[in-house]
Parts: sequence; structure tokens; C-alpha cells
Amino acid sequence: MILGVGIDLVEVARIEASVKQLGEKFLQRILRPGEMAYCLAYKTPGPHLAARFAAKEAVAKAFGSGIGGALGWLDMEVVREESGEPRLVLHGKGKKLFAERGAKHLLISLSHTDNYATAMAVLEG
Repeated sequence: MILGVGIDLVEVARIEASVKQLGEKFLQRILRPGEMAYCLAYKTPGPHLAARFAAKEAVAKAFGSGIGGALGWLDMEVVREESGEPRLVLHGKGKKLFAERGAKHLLISLSHTDNYATAMAVLEG
């Protein structure tokens, strides 16, 4: 049974502007260390950063909580399987919310171009 669905679309330039203005402070606020290392390893990290931002927004929408008191940026982590498939790992409040919702699976899909990044999340019970 589907408990929630979320989707988000982000302009890559918006994320790049935040990184330019706030630097590492912005990155540390929205990304866990592994995500940051993965994205910054690319010559052009903007689309990868934006995709992770979109993924976390989409997951928050699927939970019906938004980003805030019940679920924070660092309670979610996008990891990449060997196959290239993205997977979301929940930490802290994310694990708690997953259990409270009676969820069994959380699926994500990411896509990006030079200008836009999008993500979709499906929370299944």
C-alpha cells in the first residue's frame, strides 16, 4: 500500500548560488559527509547537489512532514548502489518517522540535466 508520494524539481543554478554564497556551511546543513564527497568529486557538482536536495524534499513530501521539526536534512542520506541505483538511508528522526508511519519501503528516483534536477519518492507500507 502506498502511504505517500513526493516529487520535487530544483533549478541547478539556485543550488549553485547557495553554494557560492554560503559555501561549506550550506553543504553541511543539507548533506551528510558521504553525499558531499560524492557530489564534490564531479567536475561540475551542481546537478548532483541539486538532485540530492530534490530527493530530500521529495521524501519529506512523501512523509507528509516537510523539512522541519519532524524530519531534517541530515536525517536523510542519498547513497548510490553499485548498479548506480539511488537509495535513501534514513537516520535519526527519519528512522523514527518511518516507523511511526508503518512504512516498509522507501523508493527514490533522481534525474538531472545541466539546468534542472528532479526526484520522486514513494513511501510504501
